[in-house]
Amino acid sequence: MSQPIATNQTPTCPGLWSTAAGRIILGALVLTLLGGGCAEAGECPAAVDFGTEPVKARTALAMHGEPSLPEGFAHYPYVNPRAPKRGALVLALQNIFDSINPYIILGSAPDAAPRFVLQSLMSRSLDEPFTLYALLAQSYEMPDDRSSITFNLDPRAVFSDGVAVSADDVKFSFEMLASKGKPFHRSTFRLVKQVTVLSPTRIRFEFSSLAPCACDDACRFDRELPLIVATMPVFAKHTLDPETFGMASLKPLIGSGPYQFHEIDPGNRIVLYRNQRYWAGNLPVNRGLHNFDRIEYRFYREANALFEAFKSLRYNWRLENDPSRWTLGYDIKPVQDGTIRREAFPIAIPQGMTGLVFNIRNPLFQDKRVRKALSSMFDFRWINRNLYYRTQRRCTSYFAGSSLSAFQIAADGRERELLAPFLDEVEEDVLEGRWQPLEPDDTRYTDRPLVRAALDMLTDAGWTPGVDGILRRNSTGERLAFEIMVATREQERLAVNYAASLLAIGVSAVVRRVDDVQFWRRASRFEFDMMQRTWLGTPSPGSEQRNRWSSAAADSPGSLNYAGVRSPGVDAMIDALLAARSKEEFVSAVRALDRLLLSGYYVVPLFYTPDQWIAYDAHLAHPLTTPLMGAPAEIWWWRD
Repeated sequence: MSQPIATNQTPTCPGLWSTAAGRIILGALVLTLLGGGCAEAGECPAAVDFGTEPVKARTALAMHGEPSLPEGFAHYPYVNPRAPKRGALVLALQNIFDSINPYIILGSAPDAAPRFVLQSLMSRSLDEPFTLYALLAQSYEMPDDRSSITFNLDPRAVFSDGVAVSADDVKFSFEMLASKGKPFHRSTFRLVKQVTVLSPTRIRFEFSSLAPCACDDACRFDRELPLIVATMPVFAKHTLDPETFGMASLKPLIGSGPYQFHEIDPGNRIVLYRNQRYWAGNLPVNRGLHNFDRIEYRFYREANALFEAFKSLRYNWRLENDPSRWTLGYDIKPVQDGTIRREAFPIAIPQGMTGLVFNIRNPLFQDKRVRKALSSMFDFRWINRNLYYRTQRRCTSYFAGSSLSAFQIAADGRERELLAPFLDEVEEDVLEGRWQPLEPDDTRYTDRPLVRAALDMLTDAGWTPGVDGILRRNSTGERLAFEIMVATREQERLAVNYAASLLAIGVSAVVRRVDDVQFWRRASRFEFDMMQRTWLGTPSPGSEQRNRWSSAAADSPGSLNYAGVRSPGVDAMIDALLAARSKEEFVSAVRALDRLLLSGYYVVPLFYTPDQWIAYDAHLAHPLTTPLMGAPAEIWWWRD
């Protein structure tokens, strides 16, 4: 049996906060009998523990509330449990790859391993905000305060090479992700205090509190952390070297999932075959999923080449993200004769934020008035009408299209209480629900009131137009000029239009297009002035918000805090949403976070597509019911 692994220790106050049944706090009495007193020592009385009641083993875990599906459900409601198992799914990506493991910083890796090869302890339902059901772990045990979680592995679970999945594999996977994984796992797993292997099929994770415990209150634990641990990938320890885990490699990963790597052709394609010995095919979470005998990824360097390949069905399932192509580009013979079909699937999760990111590490952007003025010059109406055929909606929140958005909703009492220590970080119109993105009207660049308002803000920030009309810093004469880094033709077209708008107020924005490798290298190192990024929406915002917006992530290369946000209020709201015990507390904390991010003007809000656009070979079929998160390829099948 392995020894416990001690990780980050957070001070706790073991005593008056305890709520476990049967735990009786007698510290003060004990100290009195011994002739001591905690007031003089400045410490809380210790607890005398007479044991706790057993925690019931369960097979489903929800972030808030109870799971939707009952114990012993047959299959997810959005799949076809009788879907035939045959045929090939061919996908395509515009990129190159030099690694297979997407969980490490080094290298560029596709999503083949996490989607089809590796598995986690529990499976996430696509039709609930954040609910997990048994997979590698057939059950778990967790106290009400979520201070720990113990997983019981399914004794049938094996890797594709026939070796049994053990608690040591789970511990190894945690160690590798915590020490050599991407910033999300490294930062999140710091709150795991101890990992103990109890038996070959049983492992316990104990968590640190979010802050030192107050003696008169319960410890606050990250209530999402047990779910994050339950969804981490489980690697085969016997196939990997801990010393080289963090290095880019094309060595096929061995997993416990429905597919295994068959061919890896660097830069060209990846082929996976069905694992004929897959142990979990008949579990409820897998019925109706993984319906193809073969899955192939093909890689293209250029967007037009990628689309031309689809028109000739060199791959057979395409997720479209170009509004102009979706509107005009599919007027082709394969669509007209029914060989290729197109559908728009509704997405019911928060839409996230797409924006042009200010890197506020740059002194030019450290003044919020500058960011606000520059944001107001993005002409959404004109761009949506002329470039995107009115298919887009403006981003008005970091959680748009959901009840988590603070847009046009005044802060309630719970939000105001959370924000009270940080009111200097919140704009009044955002707090009152009156804020909306500033943008020119249909007169394009000649909207005089908007231009005048933007110039007034820049003047207040110390910038004045010179005789040549170019804005310069009063103290130094420095021009207000910066670079917009782009990676695609679509981003370039958008950035050029925005740069033209900025020129109307004397701001020089140079658009620089770089290749994918240079773009991601510079982005991960925060070596840019402005660039376009998307933070995907999630129905249950949680630990990923740390990697996006926390002060700790601002200086962590590879994190998603591209803007460089360092805000005590933002940090506090992330802690609050992670500690929320009820849906009402959670919604208030997320809305409060939304208000702080909107008030900071860290991005120029762009737009989002309200539906999921998919074009596909007519031989492919999908269920009639679309889950909350859209219609991923995993639920499709090949028909006659």
